[in-house]
Amino acid sequence: MESVMRILLVLLFSAWIGGSAAAFSDADRAAVQSTIEEQLRAFLSDDGARAYSFAAPGIKERFASEAIFMDMVRRGYAPVYRPRSYSFGELSEAEGHLVQSVEIVDSDGEFWTALYTLQQFDGAWRITGCFLLKKPGKVA
Repeated sequence: MESVMRILLVLLFSAWIGGSAAAFSDADRAAVQSTIEEQLRAFLSDDGARAYSFAAPGIKERFASEAIFMDMVRRGYAPVYRPRSYSFGELSEAEGHLVQSVEIVDSDGEFWTALYTLQQFDGAWRITGCFLLKKPGKVA
């Protein structure tokens, strides 16, 4: 969690001083977004094994089974677990991670931004963390 917070602080500072996002290939962007989208779909269908498969090794060390992982997501990440809708925002890089923003409307119609951090392991993008930011407003 500490490394995710450090990455987020780097991103916020970069935005504040006018930094721009790095250039990414369409293939990188598509692969990162596919990883996140497939995990969101797995959450929506309560497919714990599939959702867990997109987690990076460090996440799997902290949550030693798919059941423990799914329980953590249900309890602490409800907007990600049951999004009403979502769309992808900016992709950037910080401290060796790619950071993908995802705009989410949760099941209650509340607005959130999820900042996903990802790294490649054995050639595949894996999710190393997710930080939720509550936004003002609500869908009617």
